[in-house]
Amino acid sequence: MESALDWHTARAMLEWQAEMGVDEAILATPVDRFAAEEEAKAKAEAARAQPVGQAAQRVAEPEVDPIEEAVKAAKAAQDLAGLQAAMAAYPHCPLKRGARNLVFSDGVAGAKVMLIGEAPGRDEDLQGKPFVGRAGQLLDKMLAAIDLSREDSAYITNVLPWRPPQNRDPKPEEIAMMLPFLKRHIALAKPEVIVIVGNISCQALLGKRGITRLRGKWTQAEGKPALPMFHPAYLLRNPAAKREAWSDLLEIRAKLNSLS
Repeated sequence: MESALDWHTARAMLEWQAEMGVDEAILATPVDRFAAEEEAKAKAEAARAQPVGQAAQRVAEPEVDPIEEAVKAAKAAQDLAGLQAAMAAYPHCPLKRGARNLVFSDGVAGAKVMLIGEAPGRDEDLQGKPFVGRAGQLLDKMLAAIDLSREDSAYITNVLPWRPPQNRDPKPEEIAMMLPFLKRHIALAKPEVIVIVGNISCQALLGKRGITRLRGKWTQAEGKPALPMFHPAYLLRNPAAKREAWSDLLEIRAKLNSLS
């Protein structure tokens, strides 16, 4: 609907009001300015009081470095049982909240061979032990082929003790949080040979990825002779790679024989 006033008339009326001293538009509904002023004062007082408390709280609760906390907790562990308890109490890794169980280790502590896998899968999360699904069954057969077993001559753990959601790859920050515990685990288990199983394990212990390039070549990890090799889960998906895996197993057997 068009206004009854044309532009020139409306402007003339506005100028006349300005000349008469009008400097404020009146609202359609009344405003209690006294109440509004009291409300503004109350909000200002609350705002002044709240930041003081918050600032004090921030001073009292300094920011925590999760990696530094992991280093302290791992170093304090005097044995494997203490390390397991320290890992269970560690609150900073978000994977812990979605996992059913802490997957610490299996096999014989103090065995000459320590195998380090990547992270628990569904079966491992349910049972609380590493390598118990189809990949674990294949690993047991591989160990048996060179006269090893988790019952009497091998020790097994993972880089991460908790299952990542949907078995996704661990994030770098998750690996970094748990690496101090893994290093302490190696120091307490005292293996003579480390078998680095899979890409994630290579990333954690060697700072490298590319298992097809790294496998079968002896290196050092935490001051120990270490051999990267394919993860059994990879072998289940790529049976043709079992030839290379057999070669790696023979390397492990030869190294153990040389240390006897």
